Amino acid sequence: MPDLLKDVYNHQLLYRLACDIQSIYVPFKIEDFLKTTMNETWDTLELKDRYYQIAVNLKKYLPENYIEALDVLNKVVTNYGNSMNGLCFFFPAFVELYGQDEMYFAVSMEALATYTEYASAEFAVRPFLVNDEERMIKQMIAWSMHDNEHVRRLSSEGCRPALPWAFALSSFKKDPTPILPILEQLKDDPSLYVRKSVANNLNDISKTHPELVLKLARDWYGKSENTNWVVKHGCRTLLKNGNQKALAIFGYNDVSSINIQNYTLSESSISIGNEILISFTISSLTTTKVRLEYAIDFVKSSGKRNRKIFKISEILLPEKMEKVYRKKHSFTDMSVRKHYPGIHSITLIVNGREYGTLNFNLKDGIGERKCH
Repeated sequence: MPDLLKDVYNHQLLYRLACDIQSIYVPFKIEDFLKTTMNETWDTLELKDRYYQIAVNLKKYLPENYIEALDVLNKVVTNYGNSMNGLCFFFPAFVELYGQDEMYFAVSMEALATYTEYASAEFAVRPFLVNDEERMIKQMIAWSMHDNEHVRRLSSEGCRPALPWAFALSSFKKDPTPILPILEQLKDDPSLYVRKSVANNLNDISKTHPELVLKLARDWYGKSENTNWVVKHGCRTLLKNGNQKALAIFGYNDVSSINIQNYTLSESSISIGNEILISFTISSLTTTKVRLEYAIDFVKSSGKRNRKIFKISEILLPEKMEKVYRKKHSFTDMSVRKHYPGIHSITLIVNGREYGTLNFNLKDGIGERKCH
């Protein structure tokens, strides 16, 4: 795999694609396709822009008639997908760009159902949803009963209100009820791949309609192991935010018998690049389900703070048993988080309730590691 994901779209892949197409459609101009696709802008394009540029240039050299062009792509798509880890998004992008006309609806839907097995069509279905929501929801409900797990997943993933790297579906953020028949159909799907999508869809909905997701969670929880997993994963943001109704569904609502002792940090001051050790002892007067987390209030470049919550464990703590926890947290810069000097805070959270806050100073520069 190339260092940059966008570099999966390279000359080798495009030449192979062009040759495969020409073997089906002899007039396809290989060199022209390569030249116009990998033009002077190519190196500056990111992943999404690259696969759209490929789709646009496929249109230039495939048959002018959309249905005839699809027929060519249908014959070559099976050569792609697995070897590319499902990143050949230019196939569904072609449908997204050129198959929106009413007269093409049936063939476009058939193509997306085919292509999604090789490169998920979750992004390509969204413009169809915006253009004709009612018709597309009916189509996606039908897909939710498909034999192929990739197509079933598409029915859920494509209608997520806040799908990452895609534009939000504002209609479903405002009113997610049209999505619910799809999620109902798939909540106990035999495929984990599909169930993950259902859970992620629920999690999206929980950010704008928490009470709706809580109702679904209560209705679904306890029906099967599969559904229990979907509900728990779908409520992860509510759980992380300490929503007591969500915590109660999973039995993490009792704090009356819990006792925390010896909550300490290994250092009062560390350098960026080092780690700190969080220690505490927990016990309970009665056997209790416990969800343990800690929150760090990070200092940002502006000087303001931003809280992130990290999970430690979920356990069934036996009556009068003491359990010692020692949890390291690294303050090494990463692509997803850069650290800034200043007074930071670490707060221990038990079953959604804060159990104490400790401060420490994060300094510039990398010192010797003191945490073992």
